[in-house]
Amino acid sequence: MAKPSHAIKLIVGLGNPGPEYEATRHNAGVWFIEQLARDLGVTLQHDKKMHGAVARATVQGSDVRLLVPSTYMNLSGQAVTALSNFYKIPTESILVAHDELDIPPGEARLKIGGGHGGHNGLRDIISKQGNNKNFMRLRLGIGHPGEARLVTNYVLGRPSRDDIGKIDGAVDEAVRVMPKLMAGDWDKAVQQLHTFKG
Repeated sequence: MAKPSHAIKLIVGLGNPGPEYEATRHNAGVWFIEQLARDLGVTLQHDKKMHGAVARATVQGSDVRLLVPSTYMNLSGQAVTALSNFYKIPTESILVAHDELDIPPGEARLKIGGGHGGHNGLRDIISKQGNNKNFMRLRLGIGHPGEARLVTNYVLGRPSRDDIGKIDGAVDEAVRVMPKLMAGDWDKAVQQLHTFKG
């Protein structure tokens, strides 16, 4: 597996805003950022200019920004680009956490680059970053409903109690590997996360 060429400077959690969406599968990336912020002892605060809730933290001696876009999922790139442009953060230094249909609940995967796989949040980020796909991804498994026509309702639905427990476990493990990722130890972080089964 390829290794990142840049240190992580921005971590983004994708989801939809509003109470009606906060417990839905599509917001798994937001759950990760909220858990990470709690773990780091920082508070996400809304920043109108950045189109989202932001926080600044220090991990392993490195400065990192956390972001939850307040736009809807299909406009996620608006917030990512506003913040990355303002702080001059290259695309390659961005880690995006998002829900992933192709991975079962309780598992998470790290990867660099690739397409959007039909994920509207990733699609908009790639587009707004000038078609640069080379950001890092934290793919949080939510499972697949089995048929393409069921996907929209599935991602906007709430997981079962069993699946919530599994997804929470994977989110916790992803938070635990962040110090390794921030220290540049991609291989160890990948090994730890990819062998976890929630």
